[in-house]
Amino acid sequence: MKSLKVLLAAGLSLWLAGCVASGPAPSQYTLPADAGRQPGGIAGADAEYRLVVTQPRLARFLDVDGLILQLDDITLNEANHHLWAAPIDLQLERGLRTRLAARLPHTRVMHDDADSRRRAPAVLRLEVDRFHGRFDGRAVVGGQWQLSDEGGELLAMAPFNVEVELAQDGYPALVRALGRGWDQVADEIAAEIKRLR
Repeated sequence: MKSLKVLLAAGLSLWLAGCVASGPAPSQYTLPADAGRQPGGIAGADAEYRLVVTQPRLARFLDVDGLILQLDDITLNEANHHLWAAPIDLQLERGLRTRLAARLPHTRVMHDDADSRRRAPAVLRLEVDRFHGRFDGRAVVGGQWQLSDEGGELLAMAPFNVEVELAQDGYPALVRALGRGWDQVADEIAAEIKRLR
């Protein structure tokens, strides 16, 4: 009987330790929609222009589940309990397509696949080197974009480097600031595409 009590006490201790160790469920985040813009692009087959947006290539430290914080000039930290709800490269691609469609009203902005590549005279590729929070209370978004024609000839390329101050502390504010940074990247790319036409 005594050994049964010891066994039950040990089991209860393990169960309680498991409950304490599990802690709260992680928070998951999606990139916010384009701030203040209404969709206005022509998505039909009769659009005057066509543009394929490829999935961005991410720096290795960004290709993770958790949001990234830069703690000082050299230290990066992945959050354990503040995660992207879907892979961030997919969220960035979808978000950029939506943002560019709103800014380029006569352009059909398409997902990258073999069929859309055959029908589009322009392909947009991005490399994202920075998409994280920084110790000074800013969200940083940086990298490079390239626009090429259907034959692979480079039409334009430029770096992007955007910093957005967080409205308040916390991960939700960071995600919203990163979204505003992505809005600004879309502004820059759309302005250059319009200039080239």
